[in-house]
Amino acid sequence: MNKRHLHHLWRYFRAVKPYYFLGFAIILGVVAVAQLRANNQHMLKLRDAVYQADQANGDVTKALNNLRQYVNGHMNTNLVTGNDSVYPPIQLKYTYERLVKAESDKVASTNSELYTAAQSYCQQLYPDSFSGGPRVPCITDYVNSHGAKVTPIPDALYKFSFATPTWSPDLAGWCIVLTVFSSLLCIISFVVDRWFKHFLR
Repeated sequence: MNKRHLHHLWRYFRAVKPYYFLGFAIILGVVAVAQLRANNQHMLKLRDAVYQADQANGDVTKALNNLRQYVNGHMNTNLVTGNDSVYPPIQLKYTYERLVKAESDKVASTNSELYTAAQSYCQQLYPDSFSGGPRVPCITDYVNSHGAKVTPIPDALYKFSFATPTWSPDLAGWCIVLTVFSSLLCIISFVVDRWFKHFLR
C-alpha cells in the first residue's frame, strides 16, 4: 500500500477525532454512575418496605419477593454495607417474635386446660385426698407426661441475603459497556491517527 493510498484513507479517518469518543465515554460514564446510584437508592426503598411490612405485620412475602427480584437483577444493590453490618442483612425480627409468642401462648393455653384435666383425673384417683398427699404428685406427673412443650422455631428461616450480579443488562450495565467501548475506540483512533501522521511524513 503506497503513501498516496494511505493519504486518501487518512483524509476520511481524520474526520473522526479521538476526543469525540472521549467525550462520548465521559457522558456515558456519568450516566452509568448516576444509574448505579439510582439502583442503590431503589434497593434501599424496597428494603425499608420489607422492614415496615415486618414491623406492621403486613405482606412480608410480597415485599421480600420485590426486593429479591430487584437485587438479583441490578448492579450496586448489595444489601451488606460496612464491616460492622449484621449478616444476613435482612432479619425479620418482628415476624419471628410474633411466631415465638404465638407458640408460647398456644402451649400455655394447652397446659392451662391440661392442669384442669389433671385435677379432675387425680381427684377421681384419690377422692379422699385434699391438700398435699398423693394428689399433688399425681397432678405433677400428669402434667409432665401429657403437657405440651414449646417447639423451637429456627430463626434462620427468617433471615435472608440476596446475591447482586456483577453486571446486569439494565441502563447502568449497558452504559458501562458503551463507556468501555468508547474508551477503547478513543485509544485506537488516537494510536491510528499518530501512526498515519508518522507514516505520511
